[in-house]
Amino acid sequence: MPLYKTITVNTSTKVLIWNIEESFETLLDGVVLTPQCQDRVAGMKSDIHRRGFLSVRHLLQKFGYTAHDLFYDANGKPHLKDGNYISITHSFEYAAVIVSTSHDVGIDIEMKRAKIIRIAPKFTTLKDYAHLTNEEQLVEKLTKVWCAKESLYKIYATPGLSFLQHINVFNFKEDALATSGEINYNHTQTLYDIAFLEFGGFMCAYAYPKI
Repeated sequence: MPLYKTITVNTSTKVLIWNIEESFETLLDGVVLTPQCQDRVAGMKSDIHRRGFLSVRHLLQKFGYTAHDLFYDANGKPHLKDGNYISITHSFEYAAVIVSTSHDVGIDIEMKRAKIIRIAPKFTTLKDYAHLTNEEQLVEKLTKVWCAKESLYKIYATPGLSFLQHINVFNFKEDALATSGEINYNHTQTLYDIAFLEFGGFMCAYAYPKI
């Protein structure tokens, strides 16, 4: 099984990343699915989405969990029945899970694609990147910002939270491996540390509260 990378963030937090190379049938073998999970998989028309879903269940098992230990609240945020904190992501041929025993966490993976430039005004102020005249550098920076904001949003997971108005990622150099961010919502400010990881044309960001 292609467990691509294991990252120990701190003594209470770990990230596991999976490279989705197997067929759906291979991934299906060896995972225990709840009836709800079986229904979800059966309803997925995209093979890559089905394989991403199953690879996440394999990652759960690497952490010592099964699908029975995972549930989602009304806002779609995943939770573990033992009270530990979890965040999940998958994009094309990669999936990742972050688990912490001490604090809420968020993670996101995105493929680096030029279309990020078109949608950038939905989550950031594009004029802030005017110095990046090289499209490849612009795509990389914007993808990092998007992943960072997505990971923060997954921590909060509250309807009405705006990527543009309420989530701020502090500026960082294009090759930075870490930055900080904040969520300002309902008169409350919360600060977070954010780490970046790049592999195979993909960007990953994971976030956790600043201590």
